[in-house]
Amino acid sequence: MPKGYWVAHVDVDDFETYKSYIAANAAPFAEYGAKFLVRGGTREEKEGQARARTVVIEFPSYEQALACYDSDQYQQAKALRDPVSTGDLVIIQGYDG
Repeated sequence: MPKGYWVAHVDVDDFETYKSYIAANAAPFAEYGAKFLVRGGTREEKEGQARARTVVIEFPSYEQALACYDSDQYQQAKALRDPVSTGDLVIIQGYDG
């Protein structure tokens, strides 16, 4: 079964407040088996444009990735993030070839 991934590009306006989102998302991420593969870090933009922060999260399955996002607990965490950041998020099924 292919894994699922969240790929997010985020601009954070207030990192101190954003930390409350980070704390709040820990429980739903643990529940749905999330594993951070990329969480910020050094990078070079070689083509196009991107937001300041890139995050890649792996889930055991595409269905788990979707379920985590749709969960009440994650949506409560997201409500903390929304006022202090702007982002793009894609939930994508991994390649199982």
